[in-house]
Amino acid sequence: MSPDTPDPYSDPIAFGQRVKILRSRRGMTRDQFGGLTGKSASWVRAIEEGRLKVPRLEIVLRMAETLRVRDLSDLTGDQSVHVSLFTGPGHPRLAAVQAAVNAYPLTGGREAPTTEHLRARLARAWAARHSAPNHREVVGSLLPELIRDAQLAVWRADSADERRSAQSALAEVYSLSQFFVAYQPDAALLWRVAERGMIAAQESEDPHTIGVAAWLVTQAHRDSGPAHFGAADAVNLETLAYLEPLLPDAPVDVLAITGALTFEAGYTAARRGDPGTAWRYWDTAGAMANRLPVDYYHPITSFSRAIMGAHAVTVAVELHAGGESVRQAARADASTIPSRPRRARHRIEEARGYQLDGQPDAALATLAQAHEAAPETIKYNGYAKRIVLEETQAKSPARRRRASELAVKLGLLAA
Repeated sequence: MSPDTPDPYSDPIAFGQRVKILRSRRGMTRDQFGGLTGKSASWVRAIEEGRLKVPRLEIVLRMAETLRVRDLSDLTGDQSVHVSLFTGPGHPRLAAVQAAVNAYPLTGGREAPTTEHLRARLARAWAARHSAPNHREVVGSLLPELIRDAQLAVWRADSADERRSAQSALAEVYSLSQFFVAYQPDAALLWRVAERGMIAAQESEDPHTIGVAAWLVTQAHRDSGPAHFGAADAVNLETLAYLEPLLPDAPVDVLAITGALTFEAGYTAARRGDPGTAWRYWDTAGAMANRLPVDYYHPITSFSRAIMGAHAVTVAVELHAGGESVRQAARADASTIPSRPRRARHRIEEARGYQLDGQPDAALATLAQAHEAAPETIKYNGYAKRIVLEETQAKSPARRRRASELAVKLGLLAA
């Protein structure tokens, strides 16, 4: 952006100008942006040029969702009301995690933990993340010491084999960290964690560790908007090319991370609006899932036989196919997903499908189930918050009341 271009985060500029600047930053054409918000390119142009007035709240919220704005005021310019969407409130544990990520242990008398000790702590941390409704609080309390100890283990490694093993553990600690820092108000920290995780994974030379780090870097790129979809594919497909020759003799965790990456390629294709490619990758990932033991569940990505139904809902929702989203939701069994945050995210995807299909009451009921499963997941999810805010303006008094009650629980409205 040139120095003469106004900044929508600081200058009191018109709504249409904000839309144009934010759309351009996301790398979207008017045609793409209009398609994702259910409008034409000519409508977008008329909004940006000020020939149409600011649309009703329902449309503004969908525009904010598509642009993934940090706060609704970034789009509307109204600084009197702040509603965070895709960046949630800063978690109380964030400062301690930031400090641990930014520090490096170069001196000091502490003894470095063994890799086996780090692995045992990581296993407990992942189990806690999947089982706790307040999973960010639990993970945030464990991360500072885990980060420092894993960094120290790499620094104090005595041999090449020890160093590779320690790098693998450090990469996994960074992977756990990325789950915590996602949607926190520090994008630079997210990228620092993702990139350090990828570097540590490469240094470990361990296929599974490399696959997990690439899976998370792919997501970081995709969530940055259409201009970064190519980067997401580049990381994803390069890692698949590395892993696929290993599959005939690969252990189950390598097969699972390869399946997870295969689905991620379909997820990005769905975001791009390419249904043929999206469903082709979903089919391929499903075949890989069927090669896993019936009760297997990947401890980081949740990839399993059980998750493929949830993945189908995600593909349909990202393709904006409301009817297909609802059909896939009816086939998916959320009760088979053991991870509370992953189950909550699936409920949010189902709610998006119901909203697309014109069933707002079902959408709100499903979001209430997401909140029951993992309150911290829905609290940081912009799609869920958009639906709730939209329905607080519904014509139906009963629906307005249910939406307002949920909005209070999410911190979107005062009690």
